Amino acid sequence: MHLEIRGLEKLSFRERQAVILKESGKSQEQIAKKLHLSPSSVATLLNRAKGKGYEIVCIIPEAELGLGGFDFDEDESDN
Repeated sequence: MHLEIRGLEKLSFRERQAVILKESGKSQEQIAKKLHLSPSSVATLLNRAKGKGYEIVCIIPEAELGLGGFDFDEDESDN
């Protein structure tokens, strides 16, 4: 699985850092420690970033869904 973050160009450098860490699964406390900020500062950064409208897109390869390597015939039905 691959995550793509769209709209990063709208965010400040610190907002980008916070968003990337958040979307990587880090808690606000972990982000605060990593960025040497208070948890409330991290919350502010994440709220500002959310307000600017970034978007997370999840890209899942066909193989992970069990679809890789199959050719589907439009005339075939599941019945």
